[in-house]
Amino acid sequence: MEEEDSPVNIASRPCSEESDASEDSNNHDSCNKNTKTYACKHCQKYFKDAKRLKRHEQDHSANKPHVCQWCGKSFRYPGRLKVHERVHTGERPFKCDMCDKFFTVAGNLKIHERTHTGEKPYDCKQCSKCFSTAASLSAHERVHTGEKPFKCKHCDKRFSAVGRLKNHERSHSGVKPFDCKHCDQRFNDLGTLRTHKRIHTGEKPHKCKECGKGFNQTSNLKRHERTHTGEKPYACKQCGKCFSQAKNLKRHSIVHTGERQYIYACNHCDKRFDQAGNLTRHLRVHSGDKPYKCNHCGKCFNDAQNRRRHERIHSGAKPFKCAQCGKGFSEAGSVKKHKLVHTGEKPYECKPCGKRFSRAEDLRRHERIHSGEMPYECKLCEMRFRYVSTLRKHEKAQECTTNKREGNVATQTEAGFHNNSEQNSEQSSSPKELSSEVILLQMPFS
Repeated sequence: MEEEDSPVNIASRPCSEESDASEDSNNHDSCNKNTKTYACKHCQKYFKDAKRLKRHEQDHSANKPHVCQWCGKSFRYPGRLKVHERVHTGERPFKCDMCDKFFTVAGNLKIHERTHTGEKPYDCKQCSKCFSTAASLSAHERVHTGEKPFKCKHCDKRFSAVGRLKNHERSHSGVKPFDCKHCDQRFNDLGTLRTHKRIHTGEKPHKCKECGKGFNQTSNLKRHERTHTGEKPYACKQCGKCFSQAKNLKRHSIVHTGERQYIYACNHCDKRFDQAGNLTRHLRVHSGDKPYKCNHCGKCFNDAQNRRRHERIHSGAKPFKCAQCGKGFSEAGSVKKHKLVHTGEKPYECKPCGKRFSRAEDLRRHERIHSGEMPYECKLCEMRFRYVSTLRKHEKAQECTTNKREGNVATQTEAGFHNNSEQNSEQSSSPKELSSEVILLQMPFS
């Protein structure tokens, strides 16, 4: 009598089933060519010898005899244990010939090589979109079906892919296992870390087909492409106005509601923000993090926009033009200030005397007449000046040694001079008066 656990030897027959175990797939796929006399009693798959059948049947049992010596995780097959142990040892024996990148398993190398060849063998039958992996295709097909089989244990939110579920669950646990080697930031998913690293490397792999401009994220590229196509997919439900970006629509909605919702709070101070991006930028003030590095001089910035502004110093780019005279500027704010030259508008008023100015910095300079503030000091003779331009003229005149010997007399004389002459210069800023200021500074003190 045959024992219950012994392999079932039956007559050979064709098999339309596919093996779940990767180690058995090569043997099982050719079932129409070879005789398969050993059948699995659980799923009726067929194998040509008892050894392969026994290995396959471990998929149905809870028996996992192969245990990792580092973390205790169990596996059914020694091959899978060996692959797992590379997580601990760091071994990556499979090398890409095109970019020298290494992988722990041959399958991952094969998938990676498709990024070089552009091969996308898995196509969606509903929209003909192609993918480089079967898993990506399966996740995409759920877009059409609306299926979201993966449910969060904490908030019942559902996802179409298990990877997205895992990333989401870390928002509950607070776990951020992926850390940047260039700075102290940590992330809860690998994709966000990869995107973040491009800030440090300057890599911009996503290129615009129209103008060749590069971007570090596909979402940024898509937003940019709308500047060429004119597409504005985000429409206001209340007035019908359309926008090219969701954040612009959100900002516009305040026109109808009349209220800004400052829901993003800083943990270090009492400041609150209406946008998550503004909070992220603000947090760098506390952390001192400056992840945006200039590719020309290495200077670092805490904001991408500040880096772009700075890089125009190196490139000499002046993309902002005055509509009236065509003069170019490196910043949009500079154009606004320049336009006041044409309009004659002077929006900045001095409270003590009522005098008006076209620029805020001119007002600040003028207010020193009333306050008596002299913020610029000569490092050699300790004389103080109201304007940096006056300090520079003093340094060029090489009076520092003489004035140092005279001591406070020079400082007091210069201060008294400015109290009189600067009030006159506010009324008339002719070159003659400026030159008289220099002449007086050059006079020897008695």
